[in-house]
Amino acid sequence: MWFDRLKEKGVLGINRRNADFTLRVNPRKYYPRVDDKLLTKRLALQNGLSVPELYGVIRYHHEIRTVLEAVVPYGQFVLKPSMGSGGEGILVITGHDGQHFKKTSGERIGTDDVVHYVAGILSGLYSLAGQDDKALIEYKVAMDPVFERIAYQGVPDIRVIVYKGVPVMSMVRLPTKESDGKANLHQGAVGVGVDMNHGSTLLGVHHDRVIHAHPDTNEPINGVVIPHWQEILKIAVLSFEITGLGYMGVDVVLDRTKGPMVLELNARPGLSIQIANQSGLIPRLEAVDSEDVTGWPVDKRIRIGQEVARHSLLKSTEHLVE
Repeated sequence: MWFDRLKEKGVLGINRRNADFTLRVNPRKYYPRVDDKLLTKRLALQNGLSVPELYGVIRYHHEIRTVLEAVVPYGQFVLKPSMGSGGEGILVITGHDGQHFKKTSGERIGTDDVVHYVAGILSGLYSLAGQDDKALIEYKVAMDPVFERIAYQGVPDIRVIVYKGVPVMSMVRLPTKESDGKANLHQGAVGVGVDMNHGSTLLGVHHDRVIHAHPDTNEPINGVVIPHWQEILKIAVLSFEITGLGYMGVDVVLDRTKGPMVLELNARPGLSIQIANQSGLIPRLEAVDSEDVTGWPVDKRIRIGQEVARHSLLKSTEHLVE
């Protein structure tokens, strides 16, 4: 009975996502384009998409201290595994006093702690298959003021689900105290649905429960209009063009001075976005399948995505969660 209700509302489950979409339209040979964040960054830059500036890459253990010393003058930066997944292994540094690094939470850690942390990245502690990895050091995004009252000690990102180059659903992921300032739902961040036509926020989901206010700031999370919305959707479509993956998640961040930038691409995006939008993905994906979108220009793909989303607004899944 529960399964029938989900199916009736067009909710996409992980088994069907894998069998009917990712396996069917995501050629395995293209997975490295999104699984390796260094390669993703290079592809984006080659195709005119903005990304957070890369300060350095650590490939070998003997390079760790030398590269860290080189980036200290930047003051703020982000350390992340190139092959990481699920937001694991990301360390955000907001300051350095010559002896200690400061995290977003305000906690201070020593140089040896950071060296040990990077060593874990290189050893594959956070990589997809446990293989040896690279550590990326990049620009720390400065949060756009529009999110200041609904984010906690971190920078939100905007995820857009793109199917055959058509943006079909989106949400904003808001950092919380529980997520340690990271925009990752599995670590306790809040996912907030976004109206695809206007770029305004809807309801939120926190640990699969619908919420109306941020758990730390207590500020309402609905009705926030995201700046540069059409540009964000354009970035999502162009990300499809550079990867060749038919079903993917595109994560975009908004910098207060640099505007929208590609943060990461994901060939296996999670499904909680449906709860945040109170709408199932299946009707939207099937609507795209009913059209031959091959060769459509960017603007037309955006328009069809917004039209599909508009027609899905009456397909509420509100009763599926408490």
